[in-house]
Amino acid sequence: MIIVIDNYDSFTYNLVQYIGELGAELPIAQDIRVYRNDKISLDEIRQQQPDAIVISPGPGRPEDAGISPNIIRELGASTPIFGVCLGHQAMGLV
Repeated sequence: MIIVIDNYDSFTYNLVQYIGELGAELPIAQDIRVYRNDKISLDEIRQQQPDAIVISPGPGRPEDAGISPNIIRELGASTPIFGVCLGHQAMGLV
């Protein structure tokens, strides 16, 4: 299962569609769950035990990316994380 963190950007669902297209070749891409960056906690993410996390683009600076920096800091060592635009900038911040 892949969790996508939506940083309030319209491109998020393009990413979800692209990941979903890998579903036949990548079994974890058959279950994609999207959460806004201020609507889920680290504990809720941990409970779901994602195979990977994608952090989407969004407006503003990495410091404004909600839970995204905390996800990278707390889960980055144990869960693969892919950041796009703001998500990648948040990875650089941490």
